[in-house]
Amino acid sequence: MTFEEFKNIITEKFPEVTPEQMEQFRLMDELYRDWNSKINVVSRKDIDELYRHHVLHSLGIAAYLKTQMPDVYDRMRGDGPYSVAEPLKILDLGTGGGFPGIPLAVIFPHAQFTLCDSIGKKIIVATEVSKGLKLNNVKTVNARAESLPETFDYIVSRAVTSLENFMPWVKGKYSEGILYLKGGDLAEEISNAMAKYRMRKGSVHIWPISDWTSDPFFETKQVIFIEK
Repeated sequence: MTFEEFKNIITEKFPEVTPEQMEQFRLMDELYRDWNSKINVVSRKDIDELYRHHVLHSLGIAAYLKTQMPDVYDRMRGDGPYSVAEPLKILDLGTGGGFPGIPLAVIFPHAQFTLCDSIGKKIIVATEVSKGLKLNNVKTVNARAESLPETFDYIVSRAVTSLENFMPWVKGKYSEGILYLKGGDLAEEISNAMAKYRMRKGSVHIWPISDWTSDPFFETKQVIFIEK
């Protein structure tokens, strides 16, 4: 997917994105190619599909919020009355080179993002890319989630492990919910996590990204929202 193809999708799906934000999206390709040549965080083959496999996939969370939780979407953007609201605090756990956190930080300038990963070289890339994009709403942390002293409104993540393993990492770390990008058949995985951690019925929502885009890459990709 070229930037122009990506731009056309964003213009259609998120018409509220400003020219400045679109320029930040454009710069991502250059910044990630540069840093990926120094520290490999995206496979050499996958870097050519940066916009489809990484940026647009990350924005699946934004699409979920816009269609399913519009008040939260508007608050994260700072639209309307939310321009004076306290910014929501978001933790991107296992961010790697900055996904989904960096694309979300671009589209949600009124939210404060903490990008966390236990692997130092990955955090270097996320740090330098966010600096290159002049994202003032991002801080990066080289740590494990369990060691973070603060709590967040929402946690976002992209398929770092099974939900059964993920939930203990974030215990006591969020007040509103988890937005998790995952692919494949998730019925058994979700059932096991719900039983093990006694999650209440109706607290887990699965949203196919294919409801939002017909791109075949997203046919099995989903957003899982777990209510607090």
